[in-house]
Amino acid sequence: MPGAKIKNMEGFAAVSGISRPTVSKYFNDPGSVRKSTRIKIEAALERYDYRPNIYAINQNRRRTKNIGLVVPNLTDPFFAAIARTMEGLILAAGYNPLLLSSHGGAEQEISNLDSLRAIKPAGVLLAPLGRASNSALLAEFADEIPTVLFDANLENVGEAFFGSDNAQSIDLIVQYLCRTGEPPAFFEMKNPVNPNAYRRRTAYTASMERLGQEPHFIRVNGEGWDFEEIGFRQGTRVIAEKLLPTNTVLCSNDRLAIGLLSAAFESGARVGLEEGCELRIAGHDDHPFARYTCPSLTTISQDYAAIGARSVETILALIEEGKSAKEREVTFFEGRLVMRGSA
Repeated sequence: MPGAKIKNMEGFAAVSGISRPTVSKYFNDPGSVRKSTRIKIEAALERYDYRPNIYAINQNRRRTKNIGLVVPNLTDPFFAAIARTMEGLILAAGYNPLLLSSHGGAEQEISNLDSLRAIKPAGVLLAPLGRASNSALLAEFADEIPTVLFDANLENVGEAFFGSDNAQSIDLIVQYLCRTGEPPAFFEMKNPVNPNAYRRRTAYTASMERLGQEPHFIRVNGEGWDFEEIGFRQGTRVIAEKLLPTNTVLCSNDRLAIGLLSAAFESGARVGLEEGCELRIAGHDDHPFARYTCPSLTTISQDYAAIGARSVETILALIEEGKSAKEREVTFFEGRLVMRGSA
């Protein structure tokens, strides 16, 4: 016989030990939650006297034609570029994009999701901060609202993730730099904010060792998203103190590389391939300004179009089918080497 009568879903969620959004998701579609979660909910239903209000559930399922688009920092041209791509695809599909920036802060990231939750969006495309994100709260949000991640992957958050294959792209540019000159040192922040930086660090080490070269790291201080300023300030110091172990430098991202290019210019060090040049500098991402630096920046181009298209295509499928994917999809897209004047 069932135990005490439970009056509402909040009470049932409390006694079952499952979050309110996940319980709601179960009553919308039992197959949309993990098997272990479903077993716990069904065991609680046998133990307690609770019957969901189907009318209330149906009312709650009514969602707007809005799709949230949350990025870590809109002042970063990479996120501005991919957001523009996604916005166009969302509009073409007949939905309204709502673009929000987390401004590099975990609290703002959660605040953005809370704001979206209040207006019941049809779905959300999220580029999480990564290391700084509150993964538990992001997972809870994604249990309630169809969510697709891009750029930075957090395991078990959202229905899918789409991003760049950092192992492939770093290996591609390391091979090129080793083939055409001195092997590169890796210029990076000691404590980067984006998890892709750690993956690129690991990929650089693996590529150098595979080529029989010794990895060299130039790890500089700096916090936040002001990468150009960090690259310039720390690059000026590294050049002045003659701390470069080689005349070729691969930067963790293009924005650091742009700062380092400026530092080299201010220091009087010529960068490029011509006779008399002292340094070669390369980056990663194909920043929108990379082709306009002086010299223009050799880099890896991320496939913005493919990442944006697959992310939007997937969230639209989740919205229109009205159910979760059977398995979380994780797809990495290969980068393309862009050879310019700096290396």
